[in-house]
Amino acid sequence: MILYSMIDSGNCYKPRLLMAKLGLAFTTVEVSSHTGDTRKADFVAKNPNAMVPLLELDDGRRLAESNAILLYLAEGTRLLPADKYERGLAYQWLFFEQYSHEPYIAVRKALLTFPERAADATPERLAATLERGNKALGVMNTYLENNDFFAGRTFSIADIALYAYTHTAEQGGFQLDAYPSVVAWLGRVEADPRHVPIEWVG
Repeated sequence: MILYSMIDSGNCYKPRLLMAKLGLAFTTVEVSSHTGDTRKADFVAKNPNAMVPLLELDDGRRLAESNAILLYLAEGTRLLPADKYERGLAYQWLFFEQYSHEPYIAVRKALLTFPERAADATPERLAATLERGNKALGVMNTYLENNDFFAGRTFSIADIALYAYTHTAEQGGFQLDAYPSVVAWLGRVEADPRHVPIEWVG
């Protein structure tokens, strides 16, 4: 398999982390949006949405969107719950991550750390992403007060999806110490076997 990826992207880190957990062999091809690589014709021909990650399977078929890749790769493994309700919880948190979490926590980090996004870092945008990101962290913290993981009693792709941008949230100005249950959960995620850091590329 080939994973078209960007090293500093949380969305690209998700499948890299999952494949490390599962011991899957893959090749990483760096395609950076910072340099315009994702908008070049040869990459757009592979993914018309011009975004990474993009997974190319051994038979040449391709799959985009980070959480769709997680679901595909986790099928039949310990990281996608077999129980119907717990599987529903995994879907719930995957959707939450993309709708209520990533657009604020990841975007605020990008606004503050990527030079090409500086023009978009208006006071209003920063205030809005801070407010909504803290709301997402609060929702997570409340849930984790009574649960070790997000989809049942064991680690799953729901945790991978939420970990990717949460563990670097302080780079976006979020104070994780205000969410002690989230901090404790980050430790449990990192203690799960075969954990690798975001800089790991396979």
